[in-house]
Amino acid sequence: MGDLILGPFTNRARGVVRLPGSKSISNRVLLLAALAKGETRLRNLLESDDTRVMLDALRRLGVHWNRDGEDLVVNGTDSDFPVKSADLFVGNSGTATRSLAAVLAMQGGHYSLSGVPRMHERPIGNLVNSLRQIGASIHYLASDGYPPLRVEPAGIRAVDPIQVSGEVSSQFLTALLMALPLTSSPAGFASIEITSELISRPYIALTLNLLLRFGIAVEREGWSGFRVPTNTRYLTPGELTVEGDASSASYFLAAGAIGGGSVRVVGAGTRSVQGDIMFAQALAEMGATVEMGEDWMEVSRGEGDQLHGIELDCNHIPDAAMTLAMVALFARGSTTLTNIASWRVKETDRLAAMATELRKLGAGVEEGPDYLRIAPPEVWLSPEAGIDTYDDHRMAMCFSLAAFGPASVRVNDYGCVRKTFPQYFDVLSGLTASTCAVAAGRTEPAASDLSVCGA
Repeated sequence: MGDLILGPFTNRARGVVRLPGSKSISNRVLLLAALAKGETRLRNLLESDDTRVMLDALRRLGVHWNRDGEDLVVNGTDSDFPVKSADLFVGNSGTATRSLAAVLAMQGGHYSLSGVPRMHERPIGNLVNSLRQIGASIHYLASDGYPPLRVEPAGIRAVDPIQVSGEVSSQFLTALLMALPLTSSPAGFASIEITSELISRPYIALTLNLLLRFGIAVEREGWSGFRVPTNTRYLTPGELTVEGDASSASYFLAAGAIGGGSVRVVGAGTRSVQGDIMFAQALAEMGATVEMGEDWMEVSRGEGDQLHGIELDCNHIPDAAMTLAMVALFARGSTTLTNIASWRVKETDRLAAMATELRKLGAGVEEGPDYLRIAPPEVWLSPEAGIDTYDDHRMAMCFSLAAFGPASVRVNDYGCVRKTFPQYFDVLSGLTASTCAVAAGRTEPAASDLSVCGA
């Protein structure tokens, strides 16, 4: 896909969005279902680039799965992948790359893992070092500390504790937690020690919750120590419904706060196991009206009410915090987002990318090693070169919200949203175009009313 011209939107966003399945949950449960004993039916699984690379990798490893209507049925392998030699392509999926690397190290086979060029710039050294502590044979095929990787058969031996850093990515710990039940140890468990502050803790809580659904109960000592049962096997829960993606919800909730709303998202709420539902609380702190139910969230803003800047430690919402940087453009005063160093090792260096693109719109931005301070534009700009997305789905979705400003904005290479939400711009258009039609006194919007259009 090419570029997209956005806005300016003429009225508020209003409506209901049913969320696609969570990307974080989808890729985790696909791997767990593949390792489990028995058949697992997965409902509301996300269909995106990230899940496609995981499904393709599993098929190459001999895992049988098939689509049954809107469900996906996975025939588990009881922890032993049938194929013992495979070259796997993982795109730019950090979850797939890191979790597969750890699990394949326990399979006694010959495997390679490679991805797109950006994936080869995303660190994996801390995970590899931890796996080598227990005897895994993993080799770098290019630069030390980064994919692509080669995994060879090795004798896995228990050590106590296994140390891993928590400061770069929580996915390293997630990968260990998923792989260690496949090992053996005299004590019947393996201990993990976190050697630094653990970032993105809600994603670890999500992993622990899913492990329990597949029969693995991990003991936790605060956020610094974990005890994982070994000599055990994953068991299918029979069926599992993937809840809606709380990270994707942030863009629509933000639209409700900026445009007045109300906007309701369905599929994630107070029962959610995803940390990004706490994004709604941040919007409330900025002055929006927030309501929540067990599987829905709704945001609005009263006429005359104004959003205001906040200072927020974003460790609990690392992905959704990017959306707050866009909401800051519509708030009174500056907004400071801290504890976001992990942005630098995502699909792009998101800290640098956000700072660069926000300045194009006229915002005052201070970029630190692990923080952004954003002052809203005094004069909104419409950059001739457009907003660059860096092949990063979250950049494209975040900057769609610039269309609520007073100037038209072009988003370059917007098709990168297919990584997690291929229909994103269609859904966003539905929230705004229907309102334009009402404002114009028509039951159907004319072409000129559509605030989102291809160009």
